[in-house]
Amino acid sequence: MKTLYKLPLLSPGSTAGFKTVELNDGTGWSVKSYTLRGGLQDGVQVVEINNGKLSFAVLPTRGMGIWKGQCVDLPLGWDSPVKDPVNPAFINQQERGGIGWLKGFNEWVVRCGLNSMGAPCTDTVLDYSGNEFDVSLTLHGNIANIPARAVSIEVTDQAITLKGEVDETMMFGPALRLNTEIRTELGSGNLSIVDTVTNLGGNPVEHQLLYHVNYGAPLLEKGSRMVVPFKQLAPRDPRAAEGIKTVDTYTAPEVGFVEQGYYYELVGKRGTQETMTMLRNAAGDRASCLKFSLKDFPCFTLWKNPAGQADGYVTGMEPATSYPNSRRFEREKGRVINIDGGKSRTTTLVIENLTTKKAVHEAEVEIKQLQKIAKSNVHPLPIARFSDI
Repeated sequence: MKTLYKLPLLSPGSTAGFKTVELNDGTGWSVKSYTLRGGLQDGVQVVEINNGKLSFAVLPTRGMGIWKGQCVDLPLGWDSPVKDPVNPAFINQQERGGIGWLKGFNEWVVRCGLNSMGAPCTDTVLDYSGNEFDVSLTLHGNIANIPARAVSIEVTDQAITLKGEVDETMMFGPALRLNTEIRTELGSGNLSIVDTVTNLGGNPVEHQLLYHVNYGAPLLEKGSRMVVPFKQLAPRDPRAAEGIKTVDTYTAPEVGFVEQGYYYELVGKRGTQETMTMLRNAAGDRASCLKFSLKDFPCFTLWKNPAGQADGYVTGMEPATSYPNSRRFEREKGRVINIDGGKSRTTTLVIENLTTKKAVHEAEVEIKQLQKIAKSNVHPLPIARFSDI
């Protein structure tokens, strides 16, 4: 494997700003970086990667989230009421009872975590003297609103890899570092996200991580289907229970629709525990798949919000270390991870984008093979194992 380019795009302690880089050797791939100006997007840094088939835009300023993408003629992402990437300097996560995170929510792929994620709540924690005190946790944690401190690009004759480092740290509190590698092979419809979360401190720290992978039109449309191999499925709440019979299908945009969430225990291959989920269009000739190991992400949430197009017609596939309930509830259920001082945890998420009927069919067959491993059980109402009822 020959390295063609290896460049720092943003260095720790740099005062020179984000460098503008354009690379194109005539083979169809390119890398471009720039800074947005004006309005709430002012100062947001963007790295656009095009491997010749798949293109996507990463936002180092927003925790290395992926704003949007396109595979051949298939747009990836969604049309949020939040039209531009929002600089975290303009986000107050405590706003409206702890849901201020939503003021910047418009990415295709956004991380939730690192110390907490899920519903806003008050939680009780211990200080380093062992004393209890209450903290307010906001919706989906902090990582999506923390700028990266180190970003670099490496291009070989086989792949493009973007690396970044994001710190969620404080004195007398959690000190977690995210090192991410977003990699795509030249000419491929796929990308992989390899994330390593390290506890920089000496004391154990709680860790939660969820990937909010979001899709709107045209992949999401009337007749689109979610294909998921599972052992258990339950609605998050009574509102979600109303749609349990049609959980895997989608309608056209419905003005006034109220979101629904569903919690899954997925089926994984014996040994590796590898699994996959897929959203496919009505015709079955376009799809996007998530591939991951249940050892990394044992919990999966499906978010359905087929609201009016102007209000955010969107659905989300969400692999995670736990379910997006309050952290207190997830801790009680034994689903909150602890990372010991100086230790790390590495996870991998692969996104495969399919643009032919043959490829979509083959993916469906693969998921059906997984489903044969275990019987599926659909709960019509929320269950105490998954939801705080």
